Amino acid sequence: MLSRVANNLCWMGRYLERAENTARLINVNFNLLLDLPKSIVLGWEPIVDIVSNREDFYAHHSDANERSVVNYMVADKRNMGSIVSSLSAARENARTVREIIPREAWEQINELYLFAKDNHHKALARRSRYEFLSEIIESNQKITGILVGTMTHDEGYQFLRIGRNLERADMTTRIIDVRSASLLPDTETEQSAFENLQWMSVLKSLTAYQMYRREMRLRIRRPDVLKFLLLEDRFPRSLMHTLHQVANCLELLPNYNDPLKEIKQLEKQLTDANPQALIQDKLHVFIDDMQLGLINIYNKIEETYF
Repeated sequence: MLSRVANNLCWMGRYLERAENTARLINVNFNLLLDLPKSIVLGWEPIVDIVSNREDFYAHHSDANERSVVNYMVADKRNMGSIVSSLSAARENARTVREIIPREAWEQINELYLFAKDNHHKALARRSRYEFLSEIIESNQKITGILVGTMTHDEGYQFLRIGRNLERADMTTRIIDVRSASLLPDTETEQSAFENLQWMSVLKSLTAYQMYRREMRLRIRRPDVLKFLLLEDRFPRSLMHTLHQVANCLELLPNYNDPLKEIKQLEKQLTDANPQALIQDKLHVFIDDMQLGLINIYNKIEETYF
C-alpha cells in the first residue's frame, strides 16, 4: 500500500470523527445552558477552548456569544476544525482513495458533506439546531457502520481505525480538561447543587452517560467520571480503550515496534497516575502529558508509515 493512501485513510477517519465530536459538543453545551439557572453563567467560550482555537476565534470575533461560536464551530471555513471544514477534508481524502473504500461509504461521505454545506444555517437557529446536528452524528455513525460491515479489514482499514481512535482519544482528553476546569468550585451554596448537571454534560459530550450509570449505579461523582472516561477499557470512547485499539491495529501492520512502544509508555503513564484522585491543577498537567503522548504516537506513526 502506498504511504499516501495510508495517510489519506488515517485522516479520513480523523476528520469524520472530528465532525461528529464537534456536533456532540454543541448539542450538549446548548442543553446544559438550558438546564442551568440564569444566575450561573458558563457561556460558549469553553467550546472554543476545547478545540484550542481561542486565539484564532478572537482574531475574527469580538465576543464569544452563542451565534458567533456556533457559526465558527459549524460553518466557518477559516476554522479547519469546523464541521463543514472537517467534512470537506474527509470528502477530499475519501475521493483520493475511492478504489480502496466501499462505493457506498464514498457516497455517504459525499452526501453528508453536501448536506452540511447546504444546511449549516440551521445550526444558528435554536429551533432547527438539534435536528441538523443529529443528522451529522447519525450520518457519521452510518458511515462507520458501512465501513465496519463492508470494507475488507486489511491494512487500509487498520489505518482508518487508527485515525478514528487517535481523534477520539484527543477529544476525550480535551473535553475532560476544559469541562472539569470550568466546573463550579466545591461550595456549600446552592451552586454546588448544579455540579451534578455539569458532570453529566461531560459524560453526555462523549455519549457516556447511560453506560456510566450502568457501570456505577451511583450518583455522578467527579472521581467516578474521571475513572470511567480515562480507564474503563470496555467503553469505546475512554482514553484507555482508544489506546488499546490503536495498539491492536498497529500489531496487524509491519514495522510496528516504535509506535507501539510509544503507546505502551502512555498506557503505563495513564494507569500509574491514578487520575481519578488528582486535584484540578494536577489533573490539568496530567491531561497535558496525555495529549503530548498522543502527539508523539501520531508522529511516530507518521515517521514509520507516511
